[in-house]
Amino acid sequence: MRNDHRITRCRTPLFAATAALALAATIAPRTAPAQVTFDVIGPHEYDLPVGYEPWNVFVQYVTVQDNDKAFDGSGDRFKLDPGSRAITGLSKWVHFFTVDSLPNVGMGFEVIQPEVNLRTDATSTVRANTNSGFGDTMIGYAIWYKPTPGTTLGLQTFLQMPIGSNEVSDTNWKNLTSAFWYVPFGDGRWGWTGDFGFVVQSPRDDGVHPGVTVHTNNRLGFKATGLLEPFVAVDYERTGKGSVRGGGKTPSSHALDLGAGLMFHLHPKHSLALRYSRSTEGENHSSNDSMNIKYVYVF
Repeated sequence: MRNDHRITRCRTPLFAATAALALAATIAPRTAPAQVTFDVIGPHEYDLPVGYEPWNVFVQYVTVQDNDKAFDGSGDRFKLDPGSRAITGLSKWVHFFTVDSLPNVGMGFEVIQPEVNLRTDATSTVRANTNSGFGDTMIGYAIWYKPTPGTTLGLQTFLQMPIGSNEVSDTNWKNLTSAFWYVPFGDGRWGWTGDFGFVVQSPRDDGVHPGVTVHTNNRLGFKATGLLEPFVAVDYERTGKGSVRGGGKTPSSHALDLGAGLMFHLHPKHSLALRYSRSTEGENHSSNDSMNIKYVYVF
């Protein structure tokens, strides 16, 4: 088993759904979701081994997001007043294991704890304020196999529970399920990491029942040296119309984000990925403008 497989595992559950309520509070009524679902993933996220002894991974994701613009129902970008700045973390522990009856199948159990800090700008009529706390905890399970020695194909599902701090909890249950893959090509220095899935939510305490979200996240990397791997990122999601208690509908929405970054293969047990991401188009959705960090430690 290659050691570098170990550094890369972690499916990252969703950061966007965790902070959606807090971020949406700063967005005009014509918009709704925060960042694209699962947009925290990095290169090699799903470059996973099979046939191993149990092991563990800790991953810390950090996103610094400038929430000063959004897309309206016509797809035009407009400035939010007041705007806000969000610093969001995801602390994730993953336990990898196998069962004797399926030696060529890998499995992982994950626990993810979000942390959210949202600072709203002041205006002539509104005072600046800060909301911070632990977001809604997620637990999940992933299973995968390798159709070829270098390729990974799998399925993951997560349950997000409304047990976070009052200031930042979404106040509803979510199921996030997706297929994921890793495909090396060329001379093996190129790699495509991706997922495609959906999010189903229960009604929130405010009476809004969000529609079903479909999303895909893709990272294309080139391992230029043993240390450095530049990559590009494409994230997209579309959410159907939701409902409001007592009647009425929330509008559908979508967003497309493009980004670029650099992954550092520091050590067989450590890696670091940095990425800048920005929305290129959308509708009824916040406009992403963020710096993203992912640190992995294998133990």
